[in-house]
Amino acid sequence: MHTILLSSVMNIPVDDPVAFTFFTGYMAMLAASVFFFFERSRVPDKWKTSLLVSGLITGIAAVHYYYMRDYYTSTGNNPTALRYIDWTLTVPLMCVEFYLLTKAAGAKLGLMWKLIIASAWMLVAGYIGEAFNPPGGSMSHSALWGALSTIGYIYVLYAAWFGEVKQLADRSGDPTVVRGVRTLAWFVLVGWAIYPIGYMCMPGGWLNVGLGWTSNSVDLFYNIADAINKIGFGLVVYGIAVTSKDNATLAKA
Repeated sequence: MHTILLSSVMNIPVDDPVAFTFFTGYMAMLAASVFFFFERSRVPDKWKTSLLVSGLITGIAAVHYYYMRDYYTSTGNNPTALRYIDWTLTVPLMCVEFYLLTKAAGAKLGLMWKLIIASAWMLVAGYIGEAFNPPGGSMSHSALWGALSTIGYIYVLYAAWFGEVKQLADRSGDPTVVRGVRTLAWFVLVGWAIYPIGYMCMPGGWLNVGLGWTSNSVDLFYNIADAINKIGFGLVVYGIAVTSKDNATLAKA
């Protein structure tokens, strides 16, 4: 096994930013998981599940990045199937964080399932648009499924900025939760927007046809987005857990 790992590292070209981000993404996700799991014991019980989910998100991503790194360095191709398997597990968990953060303010399981279904729709449509695009790339195919994928994204975005998630955060009466949910909403608006940029770099995508950006650009954008969003989500949740008014009450006691 040691020989296999060493061979994989040695095959990473020093002048290939995609291979570099696959490796650093793997290490960063693994380190984040260790951090979240260890810190879980230091936060109030109310936030332990939220921090557990944060560790699961980055842990699942670390395992997938380990295999995606090897796949890319061995073939030079975009590991589309592995990437969407990763997202199918981790993105709904990111949406679960919104439910957990607002549960004390009255969030129902129905909210969690609506967010999960919307994120799953977004991913399934995106996978069809990317994995089943005809050889050479069809702009009409990628545009159609990209538009359908956007429906799920818009629902999550609306819920975080104006809808039920935002309203529940305001109702919580905890300024830390309000700020934290708003920060996560910014991740959905700005951080998640990196993924459509990568999607449009594939053959048949607007950026591929218009600017000539290649499949390597897809992986580079996806790797950067994953590191920002998955680790960032967890750090925001951790920040809420250690600075919420529950902690202030415990300190006074």
